[in-house]
Amino acid sequence: MLKIVVGGQINKQEIHDYVEKYFNGEAEVDIKNDLDAVNAVKVGQYDYYVGACNTGGGGALAMAMALLGGDKCKTISMPGKIFPDDEIIAAVNEGKVAFGFTGQDYERVLPVLLGAIKEKN
Repeated sequence: MLKIVVGGQINKQEIHDYVEKYFNGEAEVDIKNDLDAVNAVKVGQYDYYVGACNTGGGGALAMAMALLGGDKCKTISMPGKIFPDDEIIAAVNEGKVAFGFTGQDYERVLPVLLGAIKEKN
């Protein structure tokens, strides 16, 4: 079963609930603090990390960048910019496993991201 962990600094419960509803029982979704969430991805307990902050990259992805490396992480929205769908899909297909976005954009970026994850898995 696909396993997704929610970290980041804001909207954790809303993001968790959105992801859980999207997968409708086809994925295990949990909330953890950033360090525990990223470590869990690093050791293979979870397949993907998603998190939100006010910039889309700082508080959402700082720990992931430090522990997983930049090649495994992707900011998919930031203030004033939502990355194109094809860029988000390409990031999943390239093997990125940690995704950060701004809290106010989660309902716009998660359908694309989760659709790509579902398609890949």
